[in-house]
Amino acid sequence: MGIYADLKLLKWFQTEYPKHCKTKLDMGKSCIRFKKKEEIPWNLIGELAKKISPKNWIALYEKNLKETKSNQKNSPK
Repeated sequence: MGIYADLKLLKWFQTEYPKHCKTKLDMGKSCIRFKKKEEIPWNLIGELAKKISPKNWIALYEKNLKETKSNQKNSPK
C-alpha cells in the first residue's frame, strides 16, 4: 500500500475515486474496502497499480522506515 507512503499518490487517488464510484471511499491502514465486488473500480485500481512499481515501492518503504527509526532514536523518552 504505497498509497500512504506517497502523499502525492494518496491525494491523486482521493481525487479520482469519486469520479469512478458513487460510494464513499473506505480506507484502512493498508487497505481499500469495498462492500460489493460490483462496486470495485477496476480501471482506477489498474491506474493506481501502474503509478508505483515494486522497485519504487520498496525504495519508498525503506526511506520511510529509516526516517521513522531516526525520529524514534532522536525523540525524548
